Amino acid sequence: MRLALTVNGPGETAGWARPLVSALYRSEPTIEIYAFLVPDDFATGYEAPMLRALFPKAHVFEPSRYLAFALGRSPEGVPERVDGVLYLGGDLMHAARLHARLHGEAFTYKFSRERYARTLARAFAVDDANVEQLKAWGIPPDRIERVGNLAIDGAIEQAKEPLPPWFERGGLVVLPGSRSYEVEHMIPFFFTSALRIRAERPSLPIAFGISPFTSLDAVQKAIEAGGDPRVWSKKGRLIREGERAWLADASGERRFPIVRESLAAAAAGALALTLPGTKCIELAALGVPTIAVTPLNAAELIAINGPLTYLNRIPWLGAALKRAVAVRISRRFRFHTQPNIDAGEELVRELHGTLTPGRVARVAMATYDDQAWRTRVALRTKELYSGHAGAAQRLAESLLVMLREKE
Repeated sequence: MRLALTVNGPGETAGWARPLVSALYRSEPTIEIYAFLVPDDFATGYEAPMLRALFPKAHVFEPSRYLAFALGRSPEGVPERVDGVLYLGGDLMHAARLHARLHGEAFTYKFSRERYARTLARAFAVDDANVEQLKAWGIPPDRIERVGNLAIDGAIEQAKEPLPPWFERGGLVVLPGSRSYEVEHMIPFFFTSALRIRAERPSLPIAFGISPFTSLDAVQKAIEAGGDPRVWSKKGRLIREGERAWLADASGERRFPIVRESLAAAAAGALALTLPGTKCIELAALGVPTIAVTPLNAAELIAINGPLTYLNRIPWLGAALKRAVAVRISRRFRFHTQPNIDAGEELVRELHGTLTPGRVARVAMATYDDQAWRTRVALRTKELYSGHAGAAQRLAESLLVMLREKE
């Protein structure tokens, strides 16, 4: 039994592919999985090595090898035919191209378009609202199956990773993101906030949960540069000692440990500080009280879904146009995080607009002190996504049933 799937950036790799592939191997150890990393502006280059490390039996293809196959070549290791092709990230056209070349049944998770509706044997939905979206894209109701949010299982899996013995529990864990602009500007921003907190609360444990998709070389470059001047960050340095690393001030006296098991660290902490995105859903599922910030200090640096994200590449007026678009989009929505949108209330504490590291530090300390709020939102957010647990196993079992019918 052979299954091909498309994957793209770090969020889909860790949050979708990881739990699903784990479930597939648990249910059918002999299945042959072919994971194609497709081109993605926000990919880090570490997606393929991570999948290979997690799943040594899987056949993993970098974007360059996928492109060669999509253009008609036959890279080593690609089969002539598979039993199914699953869209699990990237542009839908890549999954359609794989299906055209590898045949088998076509499946999708969460997304579709009218032009692909007729070819799909099954569309797997996140929730009831997603079911309606898939219907609007022309997929017949009897081909839609609600399985839940794979990111919840991804978070639960990652939260079980063992933490290093030196990690101090019950503190603040900063998760600055893994996209290049987040690494470049938000690591220095959050570092400066951490310095302010450390000055006032020297005993409060603070750690930086740096994604395994982010290299320490990239972290070092970012902290030494200090980010865009408009984010008012301080420069620092990266200290490495054996397998451990810290973000530190120039003297090295104030330092913050880097932990790679970011979700496990957050689950063992009292409060998380991060950006809007999939990470907020994962933290909510784990019941971690969270602050999410959307700094618009240099709004043209923010990624926007779709072609608008490239506005700043237009000479002369591009940066100003994108800045205006980003600010308008930010002001249009009351909430920027999915848990708040789903709940209709502020469970994740959000900060928007032109922000200073000092203001974020003050809010973080006040939130840390508000134990009643932290207790309430921990229970409420965990409850919000509890019904999604097991989505990977449900999707895997449904896929395997349909693939076995075609054998």
